[in-house]
Amino acid sequence: MTVTSSRRSLLLLAGVAAAATAARPAFAAAATSAFQHGVASGDPLPGGILLWTRVTPTPESAPASGAGPVVTVDWQIAADASFATIVRSGVVATGPDRDHTVKVDVTGLTPATTYWYRFGLAGAWSPTGRTMTAPAADAAITRLRAGVVSCANWEGGYFAAYRHLAERGDLNLVVHLGDYVYEYASGEFTAGGTVVRKAQPANETIALADYRTRHAQYKTDPDLQALHASVPWVITWDDHEIANDAWSGGAENHDPATEGSYAARVAASRQAYAEWMPVRLAEDGHIYRRLRYGNLFELSMLDLRTYRSEQASGAEVDDPDRTITGAAQMSWLMDGLTNSTATWKIVGNPVMISRLDVGALPAWLLGPLGKLIGVPENGLVLNGDQWDGYNADREKLVDTLRAHATKDVVFITGDIHTSWANELTTKDTGTANPAAAEFVVPSLTSDNVNDFLGTSPGGPLSLLAATLIRATNPHVKWVETDGHGYGVLDITSSRCRMDWYHLADRTSKTSSVTWVQGYSVGRGSSKIRRESAPTA
Repeated sequence: MTVTSSRRSLLLLAGVAAAATAARPAFAAAATSAFQHGVASGDPLPGGILLWTRVTPTPESAPASGAGPVVTVDWQIAADASFATIVRSGVVATGPDRDHTVKVDVTGLTPATTYWYRFGLAGAWSPTGRTMTAPAADAAITRLRAGVVSCANWEGGYFAAYRHLAERGDLNLVVHLGDYVYEYASGEFTAGGTVVRKAQPANETIALADYRTRHAQYKTDPDLQALHASVPWVITWDDHEIANDAWSGGAENHDPATEGSYAARVAASRQAYAEWMPVRLAEDGHIYRRLRYGNLFELSMLDLRTYRSEQASGAEVDDPDRTITGAAQMSWLMDGLTNSTATWKIVGNPVMISRLDVGALPAWLLGPLGKLIGVPENGLVLNGDQWDGYNADREKLVDTLRAHATKDVVFITGDIHTSWANELTTKDTGTANPAAAEFVVPSLTSDNVNDFLGTSPGGPLSLLAATLIRATNPHVKWVETDGHGYGVLDITSSRCRMDWYHLADRTSKTSSVTWVQGYSVGRGSSKIRRESAPTA
């Protein structure tokens, strides 16, 4: 998602259970000098889990330094928090060639089981992490809850949202939909003009050392560490893990004349991401993948940056030769959704797939909203960075779902820093027969409409903006343009529900959080319905 940059004249912005709680340790920041960046787990399988940490064996072994010795790190995974019953263990070597990060793909575990894990170096143990394996593919699962997050700008605030999710104790996993880190130089993307905490490095991240340093800084945040240590994550990337409005051959926030080869920048960012994130990448480096939780749901995580055509406008958005997914990923997605035997088909979708018609919106709203969703100042009905800019791909996907009578598809979306509950429609579906539901979560800390307007959250202009958006978009059932926070996805065999939680103050480490809205979709229908506050 684009932000205003002092060194660029115009930026058009990218697109508007049961977890075990007994004996749960307090997941605090890394306790020893050797483990300064915490521990994490990710991509749970029925018999396995990916574990992650980073070690600092000597003072000179700082992130991105390229210095320090090769060391051997112990790892243990146990059936209990006291490690009385160790079920798997081993050793792994790491060194400066991989920035002293450690990734262990543990196999041979029991499905649907809570485990505790830790790493050791020279007699010192890391903080303890807790994780959970997925159920067997055919297991009868009645309920699951997942935290859903996106867009965490270091300079825009503190990660209190991560703290609140870590403290819940009822989540089976966290789904991160992209913009885990931001690439901007310090001061280029702030909290409404204020740098809450200064990013490292101070320059824009372009080289491998830059990306490693930025990832390392994020991993020092105690609330981020706590959430990583409390529950497994399933993640994908969006644009800011490389540069704003990235596409297959470049990015809005990359100038080859002054910043060098874009391909080299992509390679640097991807290497740092692979080192620092608890994610399984395919042998060819692709991140789109599918995870299953028993018969309850399959989660298809998309990559909407690596293969996409350059953003366009006007009639070009209908060009069938342009793509947001790439041919291979689109085929994989359509086949997976139409052939799935899971009750719910959940799509981890980095940018909004629902249409956004904004041609009738007034100039005062097009200014700040344009910065968020990429609307040209003349008010054309187009957002070139979302699926709106790749209409042929969207229609191909929707038409395939309809042709196969595929039901119970839910897109969970990030990127646009605002909260939405949508029904996915096209010209062929009409508003009466949506093809899927879409729930869009807000940013953790990145600027929203009121931040660009310089007004208080929930003020009359923001309320009017939401009213006007809904008036021109009947498939948008709810939109809130100001809040920062997260979503909680609650899945049962009969319905899929999203609840939105917003922070009182993203610039406060101790911010409280409030439930603001809930929407659900029932099995067999793509019509969404409003819900009251959750009771359990």
